[in-house]
Amino acid sequence: MKIIDKLALVLVIVGALNWGSVGLFGFDCVAFLFGGQMGTISRIIYSLVGIAGLWCITLLFRDNGRDGE
Repeated sequence: MKIIDKLALVLVIVGALNWGSVGLFGFDCVAFLFGGQMGTISRIIYSLVGIAGLWCITLLFRDNGRDGE
């Protein structure tokens, strides 16, 4: 797995955990840590998570060279 794939996967996991905390507890971790939902750093993180999600879609369609799996 390439480094960009791992980075994208980590960002998607961060996004999933954040959305889980919003859904279960009404608490946005990213906004809390980085200055609210409209804070510059928060918006950058939200954007990176979104781009990482798009990148991870490509993981579904890649041929990893393994037969029978």
